[in-house]
Amino acid sequence: MATKMKTESASAAAMRRLDGMLRIRRFEEQVLRMGAAGAFPGHYHVYIGQEPTAIAACEMLLPEDLIFTTWRNHGHLLARGASPDRLLAEILGRATGLCRGKSGTLHLASVELGVPATSAMVGGALPLAAGAALGLKQQRSRGIVVLFFGDAALDEGAAYEAMNLAALWRVPILFVCENNSIPPEKRKRGQFPSSSLSAAELVDVPRSLQIPTEVTDGADAQGLFDSFRRLIDDVRDSGAPRFVEVRCTRWPGNNMTWPEMIGGECRLDWAFGVRPELPELAAWVEASDPVLLYLRKLVDSGVVSLEAVSAADERIRERVAAAARFAEASPWPEAAEALAGVFAEATRRQ
Repeated sequence: MATKMKTESASAAAMRRLDGMLRIRRFEEQVLRMGAAGAFPGHYHVYIGQEPTAIAACEMLLPEDLIFTTWRNHGHLLARGASPDRLLAEILGRATGLCRGKSGTLHLASVELGVPATSAMVGGALPLAAGAALGLKQQRSRGIVVLFFGDAALDEGAAYEAMNLAALWRVPILFVCENNSIPPEKRKRGQFPSSSLSAAELVDVPRSLQIPTEVTDGADAQGLFDSFRRLIDDVRDSGAPRFVEVRCTRWPGNNMTWPEMIGGECRLDWAFGVRPELPELAAWVEASDPVLLYLRKLVDSGVVSLEAVSAADERIRERVAAAARFAEASPWPEAAEALAGVFAEATRRQ
């Protein structure tokens, strides 16, 4: 990927990135439609409003790199190269899914893509990721670990243990805290504590452990691309941890107990003055939607044309619709599959 990035034009890079962001946005909208229709049971989370973080981080990764993530994981898997067909089939619990229907939405994984595990436990992925980074170091691999987690993970003791050991062991890991509780006026400046921390700023915690840190605006896609290029190079060259807090303003549809596609599907013309009717969504689109803000910046500067992006968006919509048809037509796993891949052979009473 790094070689490809060096040889492509600014326009081609921008279109590739927009394509990735829109693929995540349209995929998550499809998940919301299917969830509302009862196509799969249980709770789920979507990545709307945080798309460029996943794209920026994963575009710099090598095949030997690993990522660990949380229950808000669809965007990370897609950015790492997961097929929308198999990803959606997994969410629906079908046999053609990434994990043969066993993981559902909260525990997605793909060994072939370098995604060994997802933890739906708050903070649960941090120790796993630190251990994997130690393994890469001991193997003398050029690989690194990128760990995505939310701000609430820093309420867990496991987070402190993982960061402390990563610093002591000097292992190649990038801690990516996606803090989606930030009001728009606080994303770029000002102190803002997280969850129940008494620290003035979330990054005070890793700084106290001698881990280099920075804060970046999650609504500024170009800033994210610049930050992650530097951070991942730093981790790979130093073999030591880094920490970045990505400050995001939560998409209003994520404020519900269950996510809801309020205001309908995202429209590209919202980037150019047209506004959704719902006031809270309109305010978020204007100040905090990283995809539409990036689109408007690129079109206004002449880097891409709206016609080209609209055509790409239509192709993405068709691709996601095809993925939905594939997932819905896929078979359920056989009952015997429940006993396959377990650590110990199950015993049955005769």
